[in-house]
Amino acid sequence: MSMFKDPFDPKAFLGRRCGCGGNHAAADHARLTAEATPAGEEARWNRVVDAAVLQAVFPVDAQRRQFLKTVGAATAMAAISSVFPLATAREAFAQGGPGAGALEKKDLKVGFIPITCATPIIMAHPMGFYAKHGLNVEVVKTAGWAVVRDKSLSKEYDAAHMLSPMPLAISLGVGSNAVPWTMPAIENINGQAITLANKHKDKRNPKDWKGFRFAVPFDYSMHNYLLRYYVAEHGLDPDKDISIRSVPPPEMVANLRADNLDGYLGPDPFNQRAVYDGIGFIHLLTKEMWDGHPCCAFAVSKEFASQNPNSYRALLKSIIDATAFAHKQENRKEIAKAIAPQNYLNQPETVLEQILTGTYADGLGGVKKDPNRIDFDPFPWNQFAIWILTQMKRWGQLKADVDYAKVASDVFLATDTATMMKEMGLTPPDPSKKTIVVMGKPFDPAKPTEYINSFAIKRS
Repeated sequence: MSMFKDPFDPKAFLGRRCGCGGNHAAADHARLTAEATPAGEEARWNRVVDAAVLQAVFPVDAQRRQFLKTVGAATAMAAISSVFPLATAREAFAQGGPGAGALEKKDLKVGFIPITCATPIIMAHPMGFYAKHGLNVEVVKTAGWAVVRDKSLSKEYDAAHMLSPMPLAISLGVGSNAVPWTMPAIENINGQAITLANKHKDKRNPKDWKGFRFAVPFDYSMHNYLLRYYVAEHGLDPDKDISIRSVPPPEMVANLRADNLDGYLGPDPFNQRAVYDGIGFIHLLTKEMWDGHPCCAFAVSKEFASQNPNSYRALLKSIIDATAFAHKQENRKEIAKAIAPQNYLNQPETVLEQILTGTYADGLGGVKKDPNRIDFDPFPWNQFAIWILTQMKRWGQLKADVDYAKVASDVFLATDTATMMKEMGLTPPDPSKKTIVVMGKPFDPAKPTEYINSFAIKRS
């Protein structure tokens, strides 16, 4: 029905010509209304509320369309939400619908590290995605991953931006006391790189890296596991032939400049920032090792999710909503502008645009184009979790035997995410169909022990 057209679409007309109330000819009714109607009951009724609000704000429809063309849908939604409780209106209208219920806790604190991996968590604040779902969220910039973990465990944070291995490590008591944790949404895929100091431009072969000093953001990180995997595949033992230490991402560029490091496998914006500052070059994007690998995640304790089920649902929907928006290339420059300020990433917009759009200087005199340098996909594949667990086991972090599949399904909540995506009119993938190939080597999640044993260099 035409009532379900997106009122935040500047091309949509909210006037009346067809008998259904839509601004189209009666003969075109079936085709146009099918195209305009979103999937998912919640998404459809949200549009009814949005249309009513926008028609009240803009009685002349041409003014609404011009405003949306000028500022964009996300900015318009944030602006309107700042003066009118759009999310509250949606919630009130949806009472009795699927998943309806009063939010147990509307004022929430979500910790984040200032890196582009956290884009959905960060942008959801200035661009109105939390407010859209009835939440008042304070996003708190945090110094490092150990601090994020500790503030989450102490319940100072209700939820947090974490590295995707962290909820697994916390749940298993690796590096901290064991506390049941969940990871219902991946923040980003790809988006990392190996950056080397300019003095090593003649050492592009990893076999020449003996004695190099590398940094990764945290021991329990994809960065650590991918760097170890990479050098081991080139015949170097990461515990004997190079040194690896944890350095908070915002400190990586300064340490490279001070010659405390030869390189790092780290998150952006600090790979591109090293190029921008003229002190380093991008040796390799991690997507060249494993295209589509996970990096960061949105995580909450099981206690928070069980005690605040409606707030948890609203928070997860906010993240899924923001991630879907960030996935679209046409939104990336708008996002770069939103997350550049000091209270978020504190980076030049041009640095963020190079990362998010995938057109970037590599520090070697070239400009490369790779629109998938970073991408955003919320689905928490259990296969990702099992691969991570094999690397924790391979490098001696995980001492005890573990039921890989059970831990994966307990922590990476694919079922929750699929349910939320359907309610929001999105199409979740088939959770059984995920292919993982790392540096040309296929991974079979049904045979984790055989996978670990297939490596010549390992600790377990």
